[in-house]
Amino acid sequence: MRNIELRHKFPPSLSGRNLKKIVPGIILALLATPTLAAEQQQGNALTLGGGVDVAPRYSGSDKSRATTALVLDYSMANGFFISSTRGIGYGNNIGKLDYSAALSYRAGRKDRNVDSDSVSYGSDELRGMGDVKGSAIGVPGLGYRVTDWLNVQLQAEVPISERSNGTALHFGITSPLYTSPKNSVTLALTGSWGTSQYMQTYYGVSASQSAASGFAQYDARSGIYAYNMNIDWTYKLTPDWSVVTAAGYTQLTGDAHNSPIVQRKSSPTGSLKVTYRF
Repeated sequence: MRNIELRHKFPPSLSGRNLKKIVPGIILALLATPTLAAEQQQGNALTLGGGVDVAPRYSGSDKSRATTALVLDYSMANGFFISSTRGIGYGNNIGKLDYSAALSYRAGRKDRNVDSDSVSYGSDELRGMGDVKGSAIGVPGLGYRVTDWLNVQLQAEVPISERSNGTALHFGITSPLYTSPKNSVTLALTGSWGTSQYMQTYYGVSASQSAASGFAQYDARSGIYAYNMNIDWTYKLTPDWSVVTAAGYTQLTGDAHNSPIVQRKSSPTGSLKVTYRF
């Protein structure tokens, strides 16, 4: 099955040049974008690659940035995986029910612009808001294959460190639109819900933040905060080499939509990567 990705917070990818700076935290830094259970396979597989991601500077920013992306994914036939997109964890299935659990990382947010090699994201527009620390998160997930062309999925994002940053839930459907020996096109529709702590951390403005930043004080309540549509296209150049292209669109809603730090309610995202499968 194809997996939904958590795109609400637009975490940047890792680059080779920045890797030396984060070696002590590499196990967490590799886990920038968790997803549900790994696709079924016959044996162990290692996929390496790189490319570019384009996304807003933070969720709600009206400015985008391009970041270099590193792809690393090792999947074992027994269900264990370590991946730059899925985290470190285990996934398997019972009939049509897929399940997984992973350790991952939620990127931090800075109140200033960050370079393309930074694991965190941020913008000068947030001056005075202070930094939001990154946190280790647990990511349990469930998926059910209703038919060959429709999967429903549910995934939680539970902080292990920096627990005051809050919990998020992501629910969605994925559908393979077109499959051939060389091409695979998949559509994913995702909705995201956050606790009051999560919403206040990423979309709220406290009294002290208001005084320092100039944004109006704002209390963000729990609720659905974003809908996302994403289309992925994988083209196999050879049995081992592939080009992976993705285009997405995120619409903020609820209290996130009305937040004073949100400058753009809807945002496009995109990526282009080349991978090699061993």
